[in-house]
Amino acid sequence: MLLEILGQSGIEIVCGLIAYLLGSIPSAIWVGRKFYGIDVREHGSGNAGATNVFRVLGKGPGTVVLLMDIIKGFLSVILAYEMCRYFVGKGWQSSEITGFFPVVFGVLSVVGHMLPIFAKFKGGKGVATLFGVIIALEPRVAGLGLLIFVLVNILTGYVSVGSLMAGLSIPFLFLQVFGYQGDPSIVVFSVSVGILIVYTHRKNIKRLMAGEETKSRLLAKKVK
Repeated sequence: MLLEILGQSGIEIVCGLIAYLLGSIPSAIWVGRKFYGIDVREHGSGNAGATNVFRVLGKGPGTVVLLMDIIKGFLSVILAYEMCRYFVGKGWQSSEITGFFPVVFGVLSVVGHMLPIFAKFKGGKGVATLFGVIIALEPRVAGLGLLIFVLVNILTGYVSVGSLMAGLSIPFLFLQVFGYQGDPSIVVFSVSVGILIVYTHRKNIKRLMAGEETKSRLLAKKVK
């Protein structure tokens, strides 16, 4: 059997590669080209992510891309859970189900979204894919993070500010609200999320400070 031949290390490498490839699926680019004949990277903010699709193509395509990007991250973590269960079933050594591999595979999917092999390593910021990872790791954190994003977006009118506030809340939610201080993988992951969100939104922060950031309330109806 192929899995037996690969062994534990081989399975870990192959599954990790699959997680990266899942993240590399360039949802925004494919939807834009397939159905609208445009490359979203040449319009709006130039970013290959759901927010730019909302801005350039509207709520319908934007919602489709958003869901696709979330699913990529979610499935990568589920892949890790299933791999760990396979190890346990075979009596092989395995990290705890809530530990190392789910976090690593989730991170690999986010890296894939940001540096997709299918789009010459020019992807999006990874926020939606990261949200999918968090849903799979701890749905309560994902729910509260989403609530923070929506409220901030409604109050300020900026998607970027909503993303920043939601991202910065993740370490607090994981470690203080839901008590994951004892899980080193989650500690490193949650703190890294806050740092990553600030780094990937550095251009947005500059535009906000200069008063040049474009407002976009995702739940608001367009005024005709």
